[in-house]
Amino acid sequence: MITRLKTISLVVLTAACAGIHAQNGVNSPYSRYGFGVMSDRSMGFNKGMGGISQGFRDGQSINTANPASYSGCDSLTALFDFGLSLQNGNYKMNGLQQNARNTSFDYAAFHFRAYKGVGVAVAVLPVTNIGYSFSSSSEVLSGSEDITSSYTFSGSGGLHQVMLGAGFQIAKPLSVGANISYLYGDYTHSMSMSFSESSINSITRSYTADISTYSLDLGAQYTQVLSKDKKLVVGATYSLGHDINNDAYRSTANYNSSSSTTTTNTDTIKNAFQLPTSITAGLAYYYKNNIVVGADVMVQKWSDVRFPNQATTSASNGATDANDFTTVNNIFNDYVKLSAGIAYTPDPMARSYGQRITYKFGGFYSKTYANTDVESNISGKPYEFGVSAGLTLPISNRNAMWSSPKINISMQWVHTNVPYMSATMKSQTDLTENYLKLSVGLTFSDRWFYKWKVK
Repeated sequence: MITRLKTISLVVLTAACAGIHAQNGVNSPYSRYGFGVMSDRSMGFNKGMGGISQGFRDGQSINTANPASYSGCDSLTALFDFGLSLQNGNYKMNGLQQNARNTSFDYAAFHFRAYKGVGVAVAVLPVTNIGYSFSSSSEVLSGSEDITSSYTFSGSGGLHQVMLGAGFQIAKPLSVGANISYLYGDYTHSMSMSFSESSINSITRSYTADISTYSLDLGAQYTQVLSKDKKLVVGATYSLGHDINNDAYRSTANYNSSSSTTTTNTDTIKNAFQLPTSITAGLAYYYKNNIVVGADVMVQKWSDVRFPNQATTSASNGATDANDFTTVNNIFNDYVKLSAGIAYTPDPMARSYGQRITYKFGGFYSKTYANTDVESNISGKPYEFGVSAGLTLPISNRNAMWSSPKINISMQWVHTNVPYMSATMKSQTDLTENYLKLSVGLTFSDRWFYKWKVK
């Protein structure tokens, strides 16, 4: 009972802290588009495997990406899992480069069997992240030889998710499940322009919104036994796209240095946002208890959603752009991600500690949703790819009958390439980002439902 109370207390405490600090650290100019940079949604068990999830069905891991997997949980075990990451990023653009380090909360999840063939999970996860600050100066205005301009851009915010899910085994080979989530967060994108000519107004513009809505994920898994030692699990998840009934705001302030006066105007868009429809499918091949090999493909239809236009250009005379502040479609690309991974455990039941360590490798490639070229002046679209490796280390415990904790450690390297049109050079250039991320996840396993017999 004491162990159970400790576990519950830890779950509640972590969830409370996560509700306040759930946003991952990020320092990327790329996060200025849309809701920001998509978060790595993988858990500790699959970070080292490229994030594969759809065919993963393991009663000792919490797989929030496919809720059908919850029905495979052990009948006596309750699981608690949380993860943290340390990231080092390198950014290069136009011959300039910068390094940045961030720590981040990755996830917290709790999983238990509610009834025979029914598993339940609760989790807190990041969804997107925004964080950037950069500037340019002494840019000559178009059509002018002696008037220069300076620009400053900054942004913060992101979306987070509190999730409740259940999985049901409706037949021996087939399971289904659903996640219902509360999605919340905010964003602020700011831009300021100043000019060397005092007769031209300085301009500060900000885009803001508070987001609160729901999300619904439906999942399924089918297990095909191939032989005594081999099986194949095929899985898929469908995420519902829908309207977000929240407003977006644009505030513009014009400062006249001659009269030392500021004029402020605020525009509002009602029901400005949508969430995209998403489909993910994958499979995993299992050999004994030693090898798992899998692959996933994900498609999110961001090109169908509407989002406020956030123009930041200015006319040659320093006036703000003439674009109306409206919600528009077709300003994003469809998000496509391919991932694959493998896990190998020499002998899970061996006495030797080294034989019980699980070794993991994986990688992914994706076309991201942000569109840096709405006017189609650039060849190529933003993309990223990465490789990962990891270990699952069992933690020796004298009281192993009650718990078998383990540590998941993974290292990920990710490269992002973002083509864009340089306002200064009037030619295409690239923003490249390279990340090296160390992630640590800790899983507790508590025997809640064990029945003692006294003879």
